[in-house]
Amino acid sequence: MGRTRRVLGVLTRLALCQSSQVGRMTSPVCVIVVGAGCRGENYSQFASVHPKRMKVVAVADPRKFARTKLQQQHNIDDKNVFEDWQSIAEREKFADAVLICTPDRVHKDPAVAFANKGYHILLEKPMATTAEECTAIVEACTKNGVMLSVGHVLRYDPVIHKIKELIDAGVIGDVIHIQHLEPVGFYHFAHSFVRGNWSNEAKSSFALLAKSCHDIDLIHHWAGPRRCVKVSSFGSVSHFQKEKKPTGAGDCCLDCSIERQCPYSACKIYLDQVKRGHTGWPVSVICPNSLPDIESVTEALRAGPYGRCVYECDNDVCSNQVVNMEFEGGLTAAFSMVAFTEKLCNRKTNIYGSKGELSYDENEIRVFDFLTQKATRHTASSDAPRHFGMSGHGGADYHLMNAFISAVENNDPSLIRSGPEETLVSHLLVFEAERSRVENRVVYCGDSSWSKKTTEH
Repeated sequence: MGRTRRVLGVLTRLALCQSSQVGRMTSPVCVIVVGAGCRGENYSQFASVHPKRMKVVAVADPRKFARTKLQQQHNIDDKNVFEDWQSIAEREKFADAVLICTPDRVHKDPAVAFANKGYHILLEKPMATTAEECTAIVEACTKNGVMLSVGHVLRYDPVIHKIKELIDAGVIGDVIHIQHLEPVGFYHFAHSFVRGNWSNEAKSSFALLAKSCHDIDLIHHWAGPRRCVKVSSFGSVSHFQKEKKPTGAGDCCLDCSIERQCPYSACKIYLDQVKRGHTGWPVSVICPNSLPDIESVTEALRAGPYGRCVYECDNDVCSNQVVNMEFEGGLTAAFSMVAFTEKLCNRKTNIYGSKGELSYDENEIRVFDFLTQKATRHTASSDAPRHFGMSGHGGADYHLMNAFISAVENNDPSLIRSGPEETLVSHLLVFEAERSRVENRVVYCGDSSWSKKTTEH
């Protein structure tokens, strides 16, 4: 219970700190981008759409191609282009905010350092890979009076946000049960969680944190003020195992005699896409030092991790997982994550209330009223520019950035939907769920610390 009391103390101090923030900053908001990969580049687009509201003034990334590309996109002075974030943190504060889009295990140190410098922070999810590090980030932001927005972009999806509004308006009465599904997508999982950056827990984090902290956060958000009291979880590595390798398959897709019969073939996922003229995600990810074309992609598959047979990788993160939760007042929730799906990240949700049932599938919400026995459909408009951010996020990347920049402009943290309080609590719930899976038991939330186990990985 020691960690629980500590978290409560952090959140109390944070509330007092935020209540004292008033006033408006002068536009444009000057930001530093730490990590010029896919997420850093996407979030930086906001400056191109709204140059009077945001200006990218510095970038840090160890990869020359990535940082030079961002420098050219935003006309950043040479003196403000860095190979590492530490070089920026050593300087006197010269911007208003920082976008931290580094790998998962490199979140805590820059977040704490920039908070200590007085920068407002947008931190890509997950906050960090241990409960202790997540708490340390919130403590640093609290102590220094800076705003923290975590990249739970789904909170900013207009249609998903509409679900929260309908729940709060009481259209389905008391929420009794929540069912939520995340279909990852068969080739998305092979790309990111078998061959890619999030394939191995020791190098990144476990799948529930890396991929599905979005979803646990949404369930926690929809549950409102009710605290999760106990959780159970089950999951495993399915199919992507050495013993499942087909007879005659090679170790590299480029040299595999049965490659055309494999749905996870790197040639299909990457080379065939380039031949059709598609050079965005995921093709763009595998060529960190050049623009993707036939030659560079072929070389990347030959020399890098993305050309490996999916049955010969070092992946150890779950490809399917379920989480069952019980909240105060008897509300129950069930979450499922599965890799083997046609569609990528098109969540499906059913929420059952005392007065009606709400269902969500891709872009529409349907509410069935028990009294009238009639169904009503709800949508929500989005003014996000086309092609802003990642596909599958429903324009949410844009709305996340808009909220963060608005919060900094107006010195108003209430504009941030994914602030430190709820985000910390939902992250702790993710750690408790994974503890349940690893220890094969029901976990009563807050009964002991997960931090030691997560630190050991």
